[in-house]
Amino acid sequence: MQAQEVLRLLRFPELDDVRQYVRGLPTNALMGMGAFAALTTYWLATRPKALKPPCDLSMQSVEIPGEELARRSVLNDSDEPISHYYSDARTMYEVFQRGLRVSNDGPCLGSRKPNQPYEWQSYREVADRAEHIGSALLHKGHSYTGDKFVGIFSQNRPEWSIAELACYTYSMVAVPLYDTLGTEAISYIIDKADISTVICDVPEKAQMIMDCVSGRGRSVKTIVLIEPFDGELVTRGQECGIEILSLKEFEAMGKANLQKPMPPTPEDLALICFTSGTTGNPKGAMLTHGNVISNTAAFIRITEVHCMLSLHDIHVSYLPLAHMFERVVQGVILVHGARIGYFQGDIRLLMDDLKALQPTVFPVVPRLLNRMFDKVFSQANTPLKRWLLDFAFSRKEAELKSGVVRKDSMWDKIIFRKVQASLGGRVRLIITGAAPVSPTILTFLRAALGCQFYEGYGQTECTAGCSMSMPGDWSAGHVGPPLPCNAIKLVDVTEMNYLAANGEGEVCVKGPNVFQGYLKDPEKTAEALDEDGWLHTGDIGKWLPNGALKITDRKKHIFKLAQGEYIAPEKIETVYNLSDPVAQIFVYGESLQACLVGIVVPDPDFLPIWLKKKGIEGSYSELCNNQDVKKAILEDILRLGKEAGLKSFEQVREIALHPELFSVQNGLLTPTLKAKRTELRNRFREQIDELYAKIHM
Repeated sequence: MQAQEVLRLLRFPELDDVRQYVRGLPTNALMGMGAFAALTTYWLATRPKALKPPCDLSMQSVEIPGEELARRSVLNDSDEPISHYYSDARTMYEVFQRGLRVSNDGPCLGSRKPNQPYEWQSYREVADRAEHIGSALLHKGHSYTGDKFVGIFSQNRPEWSIAELACYTYSMVAVPLYDTLGTEAISYIIDKADISTVICDVPEKAQMIMDCVSGRGRSVKTIVLIEPFDGELVTRGQECGIEILSLKEFEAMGKANLQKPMPPTPEDLALICFTSGTTGNPKGAMLTHGNVISNTAAFIRITEVHCMLSLHDIHVSYLPLAHMFERVVQGVILVHGARIGYFQGDIRLLMDDLKALQPTVFPVVPRLLNRMFDKVFSQANTPLKRWLLDFAFSRKEAELKSGVVRKDSMWDKIIFRKVQASLGGRVRLIITGAAPVSPTILTFLRAALGCQFYEGYGQTECTAGCSMSMPGDWSAGHVGPPLPCNAIKLVDVTEMNYLAANGEGEVCVKGPNVFQGYLKDPEKTAEALDEDGWLHTGDIGKWLPNGALKITDRKKHIFKLAQGEYIAPEKIETVYNLSDPVAQIFVYGESLQACLVGIVVPDPDFLPIWLKKKGIEGSYSELCNNQDVKKAILEDILRLGKEAGLKSFEQVREIALHPELFSVQNGLLTPTLKAKRTELRNRFREQIDELYAKIHM
């Protein structure tokens, strides 16, 4: 019997006809039909169900009446933004106290030594240690009314979070420091915030602090060290007028002079988060407890439908705690009494930490996603494996488009099990932020990892996020609607021909997550915050028909070419970065030149795979010096530029290949992984001049 005929009868069961037909069938045909019907019934009963989104995905934001085309999330109950989610957690101190209660003093902070399992401190242990450290700070003369800023200079580890909680417990203010700022910037921050105590993890950082303050009459009086140190460091400290104490000594001092907690209010400052710009001194964004709480509340509001956290969740902490993205995620974790497990401090061991920890919550940045994507495709090294991978992805992508998110399909078991296992096998929530991510990579990993996978957008000045993708909308190429804690409006940028009336313009944010200004810097504050309280981000956005926001450009870093055309290089770089063999690109032009040039860093993992199809082989360094490789990459990025609608003057004329990735360590990226355009121009001045000379030959 033909399968099509059985299907026809099953789909169109005109009962009398079916009965008559069945009577005349032989027994084996009847058995076949029965088996088919049973399989069909099983499939209908067990097929995956699409998750119901929390709103109509065709209308994710709405205009606020009388607010100059500003829009808010449809998840808000009114035009007023939400300021908190739990009534008993309106400060970061209360967040922890709630976590202590709902976890029933469960495990809180975990760390591990090489090849060892995670060891956990309970919520009560963490709270007690925070009170000891806070009491020691008070004993050393700190107070909320006077010397209230406390420096924390450390990699992610439990002591970082405990020191931060110590500040919150006694209404003091944490000021994160990080070594990629450099000694000059750290000196500037210590002066600006008048920091007298710094809690460091290793002796090298204590040395750096002393280098910053030595002979300059700086404010630092005490350095507290987490790791062991020698007498030489103590002597150096005495020479600088700085007391060096171990964290153990400091906690003992606090325990002996224990003070009752002095909790803050939502309006009190919680953090001074210094942002390192591409030029000039870092700016100290002043963030209150209310700022941070509103941002955590918005995240919870969006994810509550299908991914509400509980005390059983585990978060892996490896993204820098000196930045607000990680801090907001930790707030969401702690308020639910869940756990935070810290990586060992070496990013090369992160995969080992993930296997040991088996986290359920995994915040990521695009650089890591790119690596994961490249790793998966580099293993599909035969035509059959690549075909299977592409086919499996197409099936999972089709499910995504219909709203189905899962990791138990046949394709998960056959194809994607390894990549899921590499993250510990239990991840159910991923959020990416800090920089744009390729839509191709985002869609692929959403399908491959089979979990709730969100993309957010924001900056330190709005605490962390101001928009985030909505559950059920698994399309890529946008950053979702406004968060429920803020409104967003687009403002005209006439010199770039972006008009709010056309749904395009500079992204401006207003709400309880918007910062209070820059520490002791009214001029910079006035540049960022207008008189009506709108934060001007400097990014160019566009409203999509469904009310989601798409970031399309950057207001800054525009320049004119010789013929008078304005160029926004970051927009062009975003397009070119979609090229498979491109890991990074720097697009450059100047007013004395009529065209653009670029410096391309090829992707070391993907380049050989991409070139093999073209019959070009060799080591990575050989490929970077191969003119045929350069020509092939140039052709590919120009094709992408044309497809994206770049004008002819927006396309690069020539490129040079560079084998070393731009990084924080080599001074070409900021700690938030943004390009330092001035440093890039200076570093590649010679290659840029050669490219222009070649064009004019």
